[in-house]
Parts: sequence; C-alpha cells; structure tokens
Amino acid sequence: MTLTDILPFVQQLRIVDKLRLIRIIAEQLDAEGNVFPLEQGKIYEMPTPYNTFGVAEILMNKLEITNTNSQTF
Repeated sequence: MTLTDILPFVQQLRIVDKLRLIRIIAEQLDAEGNVFPLEQGKIYEMPTPYNTFGVAEILMNKLEITNTNSQTF
C-alpha cells in the first residue's frame, strides 16, 4: 500500500485520531532508531554567533541603510 492509497483515509479521520496516528508512527520510527542522518560519534561543525566580533555593528549598519532607503520612497 502506498501513501497515495492511504492519504484519503487519513484525511477522513477525526483530529484526535490523526494525532494518535502521528504518535504511533513517531514511536515506530523512534524504535527503528535509524531515523537520523547524523553518524553517532562524529563531530559536526555548527556555526554560532559566538566569537564573531563586529558582526553586530555590521548588521546595525545594514539595517540603518535599509531603513533609510525604505523611508525615501
């Protein structure tokens, strides 16, 4: 059975039953444990605003320029 076959039946469910279905599917996915594309133990780079000195000033300047340009119209 495909998603296209099931979708009309799911759309006819009451909201409470749709939420139950979501919970059941989420629990099954969690039990499979193979949901995440990230590898366990691998280190991934995650950009953060820390140690980005001067960025706030650049952002404020851009916002001021944008604000000035929008007021001229």
